Amino acid sequence: MSEANGVYPPSLPRPLIERAVYAALAEDLGLAGDLTTQSTLAPDATATAVIDAREAGTIAGMALAQEAFRQIDPELTFEALVSDGDTVSAATDVARISGNARAIMSAERTALNFLNHLSGIATLTARFVAEVSGTSAQICDTRKTTPGLRAFEKYAVRCGGGANHRFGLDDAILIKDNHIAVAGGVSAAVKAAQNFAGHLVAIEVEVDTLDQLAEALEAGANAVLLDNMDNKTLRRAVDLNKGRARLEASGGVTLDRVRSIAETGVDYISTSRITMAAVPLDLGLDVQID
Repeated sequence: MSEANGVYPPSLPRPLIERAVYAALAEDLGLAGDLTTQSTLAPDATATAVIDAREAGTIAGMALAQEAFRQIDPELTFEALVSDGDTVSAATDVARISGNARAIMSAERTALNFLNHLSGIATLTARFVAEVSGTSAQICDTRKTTPGLRAFEKYAVRCGGGANHRFGLDDAILIKDNHIAVAGGVSAAVKAAQNFAGHLVAIEVEVDTLDQLAEALEAGANAVLLDNMDNKTLRRAVDLNKGRARLEASGGVTLDRVRSIAETGVDYISTSRITMAAVPLDLGLDVQID
């Protein structure tokens, strides 16, 4: 991932990384520390280890892995051999760590947990992105994320070439079916949101039918989420919209179907699969033996 196309690579705030890694290490080490390592390795033993990809995929989470080793022992040397967003083949070395053997062993699992999980998300996202290549549609995530890991999982989506939907309830207005039911209809809900929101807050409304879409467009929604519509209905929605609002297709999005959804002309395709159904990428750490 480079700046050559005018898009800067994603990054994570340093305090966020430090806090998450600290909590993960505290959970793993408990009150007594790494009993296995303490009982089997001399305190002054040293080692060099390599993290390698055991299958092809897209890397994400390198900074979190590095931070795990740094927090255990700042004297460890961590050399990143690839960058987040890079696609690697099986048997590719992605990082090399050297220094105190006890420290390497104690940080290993926490580092790999972050790296494997986030790389799995980046890899699946990249597959979805590849499927819609050549269309104008963008692949987006949702708020369906692992509690406590949202920022990192959404970061991994960007590493895979996807785009982020809202991060939480506080950064955009998305009027869903239950809001509409209680508010008394699409128009009433959108008008109330417009009266409440600041000028920088986008308003999106979820609709199930073309009649609701027409009502949302008339009310002036910035974006409309087309929920669980078949491709024929999505194409009719694009025609009805005439470019007035940004259109997002969601629901029933699979790798087999995503290309046909993109070809209907929608602007965005959001799916929880890329965060909730991604299989961790198989990355492992092995000590190098001379």
